[in-house]
Amino acid sequence: MKNKSAELVFVYNANSGGRNAILDSMHKVFSPSTYQCSLCDITFGLISENKEWKKFREESNLQMVFLHKDEFAQQIGNEVAEKYTLPIVLVKENEGLRVLVETGELNQLGSAKNLIDLIHKRT
Repeated sequence: MKNKSAELVFVYNANSGGRNAILDSMHKVFSPSTYQCSLCDITFGLISENKEWKKFREESNLQMVFLHKDEFAQQIGNEVAEKYTLPIVLVKENEGLRVLVETGELNQLGSAKNLIDLIHKRT
């Protein structure tokens, strides 16, 4: 990511809002194998942000934006948003969006450390 104006866009496969956060936490507890947001699992525990992820985020020089799927669709439009599978990590550059870490990769990572390592490798 040589473009200094570029930013990473993390899009969760979950909707925004307090009610949805509670439902997502319950889903993680009662049916973790069917929970649909590996990015949520990697970056957040049941009630707070993963400590290793938070440290990386706070100390990184990378510009980062975090969006829920409803916020993402609202910002870029439903037609464009529907082209992406979620969760996903994108790079927003002058030319538009490009995929940095796709859904299948996020599903395989399993830990904040693995995601951090992959981001370092690709940026």
